[in-house]
Amino acid sequence: MKPLFTIIGWAVTVYILYCALLFLAQRRLMFPRHLARPPSMGVIPASGIEKLRVPFSGGDVEAWFLPPGLLQPGDRAPVVIFAHGNAEVIDYLPEEFEWMRELGMGVLLVEFPGYGRSQGSPSQASITEAFVSGYDMLAQRSDVDKNRIVLMGRSVGGGAVCALAEKRPAAAIVLMSTFTSARVFSTAYFAPGFLVLDPFDNLSAIQHYSNPVLIFHGVNDEIIPFSHARALAGAAPRGNLIDYTCGHNDFPPDQDRFRRDLSKFLIETGIL
Repeated sequence: MKPLFTIIGWAVTVYILYCALLFLAQRRLMFPRHLARPPSMGVIPASGIEKLRVPFSGGDVEAWFLPPGLLQPGDRAPVVIFAHGNAEVIDYLPEEFEWMRELGMGVLLVEFPGYGRSQGSPSQASITEAFVSGYDMLAQRSDVDKNRIVLMGRSVGGGAVCALAEKRPAAAIVLMSTFTSARVFSTAYFAPGFLVLDPFDNLSAIQHYSNPVLIFHGVNDEIIPFSHARALAGAAPRGNLIDYTCGHNDFPPDQDRFRRDLSKFLIETGIL
């Protein structure tokens, strides 16, 4: 029996060391900011873009406000607050939202702490704080209708806007390729979920959110399985799920269809 106990002891020790290493490395895995660098030559900004600095306890983050293209003097416009995926920066996003600006919506792109030219380090707490601060700056603007603020996030950015929705009111939430909780993925690493520092419990946030929720997801998503989308849509009191035949990184497969689907949702909910 002694050799068996020795083997078991070594196995337990190795597993504990493995979990400790994974615990220490998890934020580098979840937030690979080393892969998300601003372009060295810069990006030509969209017309009228306002570059802002949003303060939070870790310093400040960069944010870009893209005003609506059809706003008349004295009008208040609906606005989307967008949170990108974990391997992106806001530099590449303005062109993606030009069609929304043409419809009369403003867009606020908030950078994650530690990404791009933003200070601090990324975590659920720091990202949430930065987005809350960005929201508060936005809601104070005279050209923004604070009753028509939409929260929109892609992948881990869905976690950022769900966390924001627990802190501030929003007219609607739009999630793209988003997970129920980061703890679920711990099983893929053979580690217990309680070790996850930044769980982003989106399922819980959605369950307590009473306004409309639109969920987009690829049925062939190889990173965040489609089952996450079904669970989120089922948990939301006013949830709607639209699926596309695509994976995670090729979402959406048809930009025109995506824009039609999202425009329809914004019109039906009275945001546009």
